[in-house]
Amino acid sequence: MHSLDDSGAVFNYHRNMAALHGSESSLALGWLNYNDQQIRFEALTGIADLKGKTILDAGCGYADLLVFLTTDNQPAHYYGVEQIPELMEEAKNRYGHLPSVTFIARNFMNADLPVVDYVFASGSLNYGSNDSGYIFKAISRLFESCKAGLAFNLLKYVPGSGLLVSYEPEIIIVYCRTLSNTVILKDDYDDQDYTVWMYR
Repeated sequence: MHSLDDSGAVFNYHRNMAALHGSESSLALGWLNYNDQQIRFEALTGIADLKGKTILDAGCGYADLLVFLTTDNQPAHYYGVEQIPELMEEAKNRYGHLPSVTFIARNFMNADLPVVDYVFASGSLNYGSNDSGYIFKAISRLFESCKAGLAFNLLKYVPGSGLLVSYEPEIIIVYCRTLSNTVILKDDYDDQDYTVWMYR
């Protein structure tokens, strides 16, 4: 299995997608289409009213979540964390000039992350790992950085084997409840995807 630790596999995947679809397209990030990405953003950001809050976007890609939020839910400050140089460069080109935006060019598992109100991970936890406990370590790591809540999505099903992996919602929820007394599962918006909200 390819893993998130095998950065070459992840980097090559996104570089190939960007070369195929162009840097302007959400397809370069691995989404099936633009609407697919937006539906997931809507599910994630339903965690709370984010207006005036600080947020961290783990594996931010082109920082598309920032654009989604600025329509109604503009945060006080947005931190985007991304390890793939090409994606980070494009995000900085688009939004790096904004005073309420900070980008961190690192793997979120190894970076010094700021403590913010809400942390989001959209699609960035779907990569496999040679470490069988990786998903739990990632959830714990991101939850440590939030003062109010963490929202992330995962895949229920992945055809075949490769870069992406799926997780049983029940297993994830049981673990999340060891960290938080308030955990909500949203699985009514897509057949292959689900979202988890964890609150402090």
